[in-house]
Amino acid sequence: QVQLVESGGGLVQPGGSLRLSCAASGSISSIYAMAWYRQAPGKQRELVAIITRGGTTNYADSMKGRFTISRDNAKNTVYLQMSSLKPEDTAVYYCNLQSTYGTIYWGQGTQVTVSS
Repeated sequence: QVQLVESGGGLVQPGGSLRLSCAASGSISSIYAMAWYRQAPGKQRELVAIITRGGTTNYADSMKGRFTISRDNAKNTVYLQMSSLKPEDTAVYYCNLQSTYGTIYWGQGTQVTVSS
C-alpha cells in the first residue's frame, strides 16, 4: 500500500533553518494533495502547509513568510523549508497525503526541536 517516510528533523537553534522531506511510495498514482502537520506534546495536531496537485499552496498564519512547501513530482516527494525557527515550532512534524479517492495517509513523523 502507501507509505510516507519523513526525514530532515533534528535540533536547531532559534533563528535557524531546516528542510523536511517526505517521500511517498507504493500505489500512489492519484495524489490530490500533500501536506505537513505538526503536534507538540499535549497539543492538538495542526496543519502547517498544504500543496495540491494543481500546485496551489496554503499555510497556517504563524508559518507564513517563514515556511515554504514544495514538491518533486519525479520523486513523489514533498518538502517543507523552515526558516527563522522559533522555540514554539518545536513539535513532531507529520507528512500527510490525500488521494483523489478520498483516502488519507500519514507518516510516522519527524522530531523538530528548536532550542539553544
